[in-house]
Amino acid sequence: MSKIFKFILNAVPRPLLIKLSYVVRPILGLWMRGNRYEDPIDGKTFKSFLPYGYESPRENVLSPFTLSLERHRLLWLYLKNETNFFTEKLKVLHFAPEQAFYKRFRNLKNLEYITTDLLSPLADVKADICNLPFEDNSFDVIFCNHVLEHIPDDTKAMQELYRVLRKGGWAILQIPQDLERKTTFEDDSITDKKERAKIFGQYDHVRIYGWDYFDKLRSIGFIVNEVDYTATLSSEDIDKYRLAKGEIIPFVKKPL
Repeated sequence: MSKIFKFILNAVPRPLLIKLSYVVRPILGLWMRGNRYEDPIDGKTFKSFLPYGYESPRENVLSPFTLSLERHRLLWLYLKNETNFFTEKLKVLHFAPEQAFYKRFRNLKNLEYITTDLLSPLADVKADICNLPFEDNSFDVIFCNHVLEHIPDDTKAMQELYRVLRKGGWAILQIPQDLERKTTFEDDSITDKKERAKIFGQYDHVRIYGWDYFDKLRSIGFIVNEVDYTATLSSEDIDKYRLAKGEIIPFVKKPL
């Protein structure tokens, strides 16, 4: 059964997977219910989570109901406990909105919530991140998570994010990151999809970010806070929520 889930999650195109998940999630949730692990996004508990990943699958990481991964659950906890996201009146731009968050953010009465992407069926505005159809200083908050690794000209994308963020506004710009690397790795000469998936994690990733990712954000103009939120949590909570210990949340602000 585990192998079947791994194949489906990686072989089915993401837009179709999103649509199919609405039917499958209730069945998975009932099958896997228990008390060992908790998804903080919906508060439901399970005997285990699902595996995720094709080349190097991670066991026990995909929550059955919300379909959240480690990074989604970490971000939720951080937003809930450390930011004004759930309480203040905010205009929010969300790139490639994650299914774990989409309806929950949409239903928050304090938010003016706008989603954007080129392909996602959850996008309000179909747009190229390198050429956004928004005015300067438009948004209080921006989420752009696991997007920049797909963008060949990530410098232009970062500049656009900076442009549309209001002065004093903040953004979270998560990316897959190898914290053992000092510098980001790219190699356009690798064209075989299987080889790219093996090296970059997914065939459509164009780079592996290292620690210099934060310096690049600073060069754009952002004030960058490299948040290791797991360092504030107990080892019991890290295991209960199935988080990746040491994962960094890139929290950035646009200067006033």
